[in-house]
Amino acid sequence: MQLKSLYIGKPKQYVYKGKMYTSAISKNSKDQIYLTKGGFQEDGVADHRHHGGPDRAVCFYPVEHYSQWQMEFGKDLLRPGFGENVSVAGMLEQDVCIGDIYKIGEATVQISQNRIPCATISQHNGIDSLLKRVIETGYTGYFARVLEAGCISLDAKIHLLDRPEKTATVLAVNQLYFHDRDNQDLLQSVVEIESLAEVMREKFVKKLKITLDK
Repeated sequence: MQLKSLYIGKPKQYVYKGKMYTSAISKNSKDQIYLTKGGFQEDGVADHRHHGGPDRAVCFYPVEHYSQWQMEFGKDLLRPGFGENVSVAGMLEQDVCIGDIYKIGEATVQISQNRIPCATISQHNGIDSLLKRVIETGYTGYFARVLEAGCISLDAKIHLLDRPEKTATVLAVNQLYFHDRDNQDLLQSVVEIESLAEVMREKFVKKLKITLDK
């Protein structure tokens, strides 16, 4: 596990194919940032329904995916291309679990949910099919809550401190959310993950009820 880049930025207005949208997806690289319980200082979100808040204070994205997208689309994506705050290596969605607790520099964070991507990533990178491919692959990145505030610098080490006994990988949760919503056993298992962000738990509880009523 390795910290590769740190990014922060405020919402701005953009124009894509003649339509204006507001987003904080474009961020500036920093060598050191202070992480509070609410997120990084001087960082912000435009869509508070899907981003931000205590359960989604930090957005991670694995740097390995950029090579995949470069090969697939024949172009280098902007970095950060997905609005991430923290770019990491060796922490793919298949390797990271909901509830994992990591020490990064002075801060301690806990993985809370998979990231639900939106059309902004396609607009930002100028690739209309990018959103579709991110959902198909599950290369979404993920969010974390902050358990202990502190300063994070580029030379900070990442240490896995704890992993819950009952959990699921981010990739498995992505599979459930996007492709396998009728999997009653997995739905029940994910709903019971104590550290899952409440907004995601509510989505899965609703789907579980629908599945049970069929």
